[in-house]
Amino acid sequence: MKIVFDWIWIGHGSVVPTLPGVGNKSAWFVQVGAPSSHPADEKPIPANNSELRTVRKLGKRERLSELASILIRDTPLHQRPRERLAAEGAEQLDNASLIAILLRTGTKGSSAVTIAQQLLHRFQTLQRLATSTIDELRQVKGIGRDKAIALKSAFTLATRMARELRQDAAPIDTPAEIAALLRDECRLLTVEVFQVLLLNSRHRLIRVEKLTQGTVDSTMVHPRDVFRAALAANAAAFAVVHNHPSGDPTPSDADVRTTRDLIRAAQLMRIEFLDHIIIGQAAQPGARDFSSMRELGYFFS
Repeated sequence: MKIVFDWIWIGHGSVVPTLPGVGNKSAWFVQVGAPSSHPADEKPIPANNSELRTVRKLGKRERLSELASILIRDTPLHQRPRERLAAEGAEQLDNASLIAILLRTGTKGSSAVTIAQQLLHRFQTLQRLATSTIDELRQVKGIGRDKAIALKSAFTLATRMARELRQDAAPIDTPAEIAALLRDECRLLTVEVFQVLLLNSRHRLIRVEKLTQGTVDSTMVHPRDVFRAALAANAAAFAVVHNHPSGDPTPSDADVRTTRDLIRAAQLMRIEFLDHIIIGQAAQPGARDFSSMRELGYFFS
């Protein structure tokens, strides 16, 4: 006998339910893959005195999705994401389960895990998911305003935590060390943002300040904005960093002019100017993802 998925039926009666954990009690249940002896367009004939009613005819993908969401709802307690995290630790959960915990709940017909999987499928990587806007997140079915805000908050906190961890590191002296401090944050930006690292006399970080935010290919900064921040922090040295959302860290003519203006102003203010770093994306594995204006010779020309 050929088994097909023409219909999903819900019944009530003495037939043994198919969902786990229900036992032999009379309950609403899902009967999937019942022998089909009727044409696809005809209604099923009630059997075993069950008060059968047709829920709806579904396509293959919809049938599997709906069945999955029902089964997730009835997953044993110890297999659910929250309980697994508490018992086994966060490292044992996959990305979809961790995101599902942030989402807290699903929607009618879709569990939180299903929605999390849809997010990962749409954005492909965690970096793209983290850089998405609230409006872009809400384009995924099941993601409303509150869920989108919760996701953005979580990703922002993770970025800030990474920065705090680096602030406790050794003195910042090299271009690579400057780039490492802001690399993760810059990769999440979709427009150019100009930031200044304020350092003490031993080149230990005092704080990072965002000075300006521009467009996808430009940002404007004036030397007075940099030195106002440096004086307020009583900084003895500074470095500036901005990103290129295009991924190409090659300095533009405007980047060169800004660097030379800052060099001249730093000499007058007698505050050490370490470097101007431009962060992009590595062109190939092993390649650098940033440019150093000092290494390129602009500090000596």
